Amino acid sequence: MEATKQDTNWTLVLAGLTLVGGLVTSTGCQVSVAGQTIPSPYYLHDDVQYFPAGPENKLANETAALKAAAAEAKSQQRR
Repeated sequence: MEATKQDTNWTLVLAGLTLVGGLVTSTGCQVSVAGQTIPSPYYLHDDVQYFPAGPENKLANETAALKAAAAEAKSQQRR
């Protein structure tokens, strides 16, 4: 049998729908490319995450303990 123009059109439509379906399912994910995080298409609808600034000195507890120990040692020497 000979393929008619209508059969060819349906084949192209089916191939196009398959291609579009494959593209739709392969998008929409957050990915990391060359160290950069690329957002998903839904990033405008995501909830806002706020991370407050932490202490400037990352070792604040250790610094406080060292100061307290130095003050105690100094008071011990004065006695």
